[in-house]
Amino acid sequence: MKLAFLLSLPLFAHHSLTAEFDLDRPVTLEGTVARVEWMNPHAWIHVQTDSGEWAVEVGSPSELIRRGWSRRDLKQGDHITIQAILAKKLPRTANARSITSGGKRLFYGDRGQTP
Repeated sequence: MKLAFLLSLPLFAHHSLTAEFDLDRPVTLEGTVARVEWMNPHAWIHVQTDSGEWAVEVGSPSELIRRGWSRRDLKQGDHITIQAILAKKLPRTANARSITSGGKRLFYGDRGQTP
């Protein structure tokens, strides 16, 4: 019984999009990739902009791989433009809706959509 509870803990940690992010507060971020973190439950892209460094949530690593991404698609120093929605509580934090680099759309929408 304890094992089943412990295995279910990651499910409780995951959040719905609207619990953390405000769909009515879009933002466009343009800058360079500071770093990319591939971790569960979501990968994060850290972007250096004129207003400072932003943390941008994207899908889970397994979801990104299914959509054709790899760890090497974005590198530190790459110039990117991100259409996102702002976090409700955390400053300089957003959830990506669209990511473009070098004129190529790398990511858009929520789960299940591919460029």
